[in-house]
Amino acid sequence: MLQGTVDILILRTLAWDSMHGYAISRWVDERSDGVLAVDGAALYRALHRLEARKWVVASWGVSENNRKAKYYTLTTAGRAQLRAESAVWRRYADAVSKVLRPA
Repeated sequence: MLQGTVDILILRTLAWDSMHGYAISRWVDERSDGVLAVDGAALYRALHRLEARKWVVASWGVSENNRKAKYYTLTTAGRAQLRAESAVWRRYADAVSKVLRPA
C-alpha cells in the first residue's frame, strides 16, 4: 500500500464506530472485497501513531468473543484529519485516473 494509506483507512473505519484492532482489519478487508489487507504489525503501529497524534483514543472493553480488547475511537481532531486526508486522496485518485485513461 502507498504510504499513509493505512492511517486513512483506520480513520475512515472508526468514523463508523469504535472498534478493536481485529475488527478494523476485518472491516477494511470486507469493504474492499479483499483487495486491501492490513496486517497486524502495520495496523498496530498505525493505531499507536494515531493515538500519539490524538486522532484516536483507546479504552479497554470486551470483544464479541468475550476477550479483553482495546477499542479505538475517533476524536474530533481525528475527524478533521479524516476530512483533510480524504480530500487529498480524492484529488490524487482523480489525477491518476486521468493519466490512466486512453488519450
